[in-house]
Amino acid sequence: MIVAYDSMTGNVKRFIKKIQLPSVQIREDMKIDEDFILVTYTTGFGYVPEKVNKFLEKNYLYLRGVSASGNRNWGENFAASADKVSGKYHVPIVSKFELAGTNRDVEQFMEGVGKLELHRVK
Repeated sequence: MIVAYDSMTGNVKRFIKKIQLPSVQIREDMKIDEDFILVTYTTGFGYVPEKVNKFLEKNYLYLRGVSASGNRNWGENFAASADKVSGKYHVPIVSKFELAGTNRDVEQFMEGVGKLELHRVK
């Protein structure tokens, strides 16, 4: 399973470097034909970035989970893009993390990925 991600300010990209898993930065026209976990940022007041929406329109069949970055200052809209993607595509939220994430955020993400891998094998 790979990690497909998008980063606007560099926070998600820094998080991706910490997790050390195979990853690819998405493009709207990109096609992925293997299972992946999406890691995205949240824009505006809890929205999924448009580029991510367009990417998912073409690739949702292989989406297995979602994780999002956000800022806790936004309260209930913190990392809400994960909630929106999860609801629309019926995949679990792997994790939510603030800005570029802490070591604990990385651990939680990796635990979530491990659980997805277990379910995939069964």
